[in-house]
Amino acid sequence: MGRVPRANRRRQDPPPRAPLGRGVDRTVSAPDGDWVVRELRGTSSTKTYRCPGCWQDIPPGTAHLVVWPSRGTFAPADGASERRHWHRSCFAARAHRR
Repeated sequence: MGRVPRANRRRQDPPPRAPLGRGVDRTVSAPDGDWVVRELRGTSSTKTYRCPGCWQDIPPGTAHLVVWPSRGTFAPADGASERRHWHRSCFAARAHRR
């Protein structure tokens, strides 16, 4: 008697991804205050930005962070006038810089 083939298994759906151009916001508490941090994938970055931590360019297509001060639940959600684009490592090391 031959082997009976297995029934086809349904593939698991991949985890949901953030829409292009927008990452997921999270709040980070640190000695220098509370910050809203959005991680951007390189594919959503289309302009060159200057990192305030190292003063080097963040070229288009480079994954990086967009950071702005958290003002609580009643403040404007986007903080557009205070947003800054940081390299991940520069934002993590900001407390160690002068």
